Formats: sequence, C-alpha cells, structure tokens
Amino acid sequence: MKAPQATPSKRQFSIVLIVLFLFSLQTVRSQSLIPLINGFAHNDYRHRHPLFDALDNGYTNIEADVFLRHGRLIIAHIDPLFKTHRTLENLYLKPLAERIALNNGRVYSGYDNPVILMIDIKTKSDSTYSAIRILLEKYKAILSVYDHGTIRQGAVMVVLSGHKPYQMIKSEDTRYAFIDEDLRKANRDTLGVGVYKMASCKYSQLLKWGGKGMMPDDQQKKLCAYVAIAHKFGEKVRLWASPENKQVWTELLKCGVDLINTDKLVALKDFLKDHKNPMAISDVIVPKNSNATILNF
Repeated sequence: MKAPQATPSKRQFSIVLIVLFLFSLQTVRSQSLIPLINGFAHNDYRHRHPLFDALDNGYTNIEADVFLRHGRLIIAHIDPLFKTHRTLENLYLKPLAERIALNNGRVYSGYDNPVILMIDIKTKSDSTYSAIRILLEKYKAILSVYDHGTIRQGAVMVVLSGHKPYQMIKSEDTRYAFIDEDLRKANRDTLGVGVYKMASCKYSQLLKWGGKGMMPDDQQKKLCAYVAIAHKFGEKVRLWASPENKQVWTELLKCGVDLINTDKLVALKDFLKDHKNPMAISDVIVPKNSNATILNF
C-alpha cells in the first residue's frame, strides 16, 4: 500500500508565492533602471542600505573602505571595532553574486560593462590585499580578470584605492583586481594598462573653482589635459571631494570626467538623467583655445 503523499500546507504555498513575487519585483526593478555610467557612489557603506541604495538608483561605480582586523575584511569609515559583522563579503561580494545569478549574469539587465567595486584599503597594503585576493578567488566567476596580458570582463571589476599594493599587483600574472592611479601622475607612471583602470585625485589638488560663475579658462584647460592623458591609457577619471552642485558636475562632464563622485545618490541620479550628453571614456572635449602640446606636460 502506497504511503499518502504529503501535500504542501497553505503556509508553505504562501511562502512560495511571496518568494516568487519578490523575485519578479526585483527583476522588474532591475530591468527598468537606467544604469548611470557617470555615477560614483562615494563611501557607499555609509548609506542606510549599503550597496542596495546605490543599485536601486542605477549606480555603476561603488566604493567601500576596508580594514583588515584579525583576518577579517571589515567595512568602516574610521574605526571598525564594533562593526565586525559588516564585512566586504557580506555587504558587497555575496549580494552582488546573488543578484548576478538571478539577472542573467549581469548586475543590470542589458548593461554589458562591468560595475566597478572600488575597495579603498585603509590598513597595510600588502597584508590587506593578501586577504582580499583570497576572497576574490572565491568570487572569480563574477569578476573581471587580468590573465597573462589579457583582460576578460566580468560582471564586476574590482579597483583598489587607498593603500595600494603596487608591486604585488604588478608581479601577478593572473589577478582579479586593478589599481586606481593618481591622476596627476597619469603621464609618468609605467606600470601599464593591465594595472590601472581608473585615475583619481582630490578635486582641490587640481582645481579651485567651486561652481560660482564661469569655470576659469586656465583651470578648464588643466582639467581637460589631465583627462585626455588618462583616457589615452584607457583609464576612467574621477575627482573625489568635488563640490556637490550642478554647475561643477556640468563642467566635469564637459571636460570628459567619466565618474562624478557623490554622497547625494538621488540628486546626482536626477541630474544625470536630465543631462543630454553623458560623457563616455572616448568623448573628450579639449577647450578651443588650448594648444595640443598641453597634453605632453
């Protein structure tokens, strides 16, 4: 005599329906989002919902500060003492991998470029990177990889900032991380295109204009020149701690700055959605009055 087959309870059936509803809702949201190629979520972990607030607003570049403490990679701004549960894996890599698995191998549907995860190293470069490297190996299926001179794009590209492990990165034949170069040294450094994918510096180290009136011509020339040099080597340009206003954002885009650094996710999203000509890495505007030799300083 056959044993009677168990039938799902109403509670189990309800749970299945809820899961399917949430999955479909997430799919619809991810498909309706417009990825912001110029948006950079600065200190993303300080928002109420790290990673998810940025993704819900379409950001394609996200930053997390990382401390190595007792073998754990902790996400924090200054002191990670009471935040041991907020790890690089739990807040970023694991949820990204889960999203990618449910979204046809991409962070955003229809967006084929990697989403950049900038890891700003706050503790010693080599020891912290050694721990990061082990973790990245675990998530290599979703990551862009440098392999013996060839770069293969994944859904996520990891770029290291802060205390940068230059020599370790340079010596690796296969790796899952790249480096954020100092923009002011973009025409002098020789580590090669397989190392650098971004070039950044503090806004005030390059420019003094705060957004009132017209941007001074000499500062515009200077910025556009640095941008052109970085683009020549295939690096995206970012100025951090830039004034958070539309006037500055507009001039940065005019000069070809690829990534607008912000803590104001919604304000920048709205600005970029209304901006008619978002800049790509290949679209560089050099001021009409500039001389070509300015790019060779």
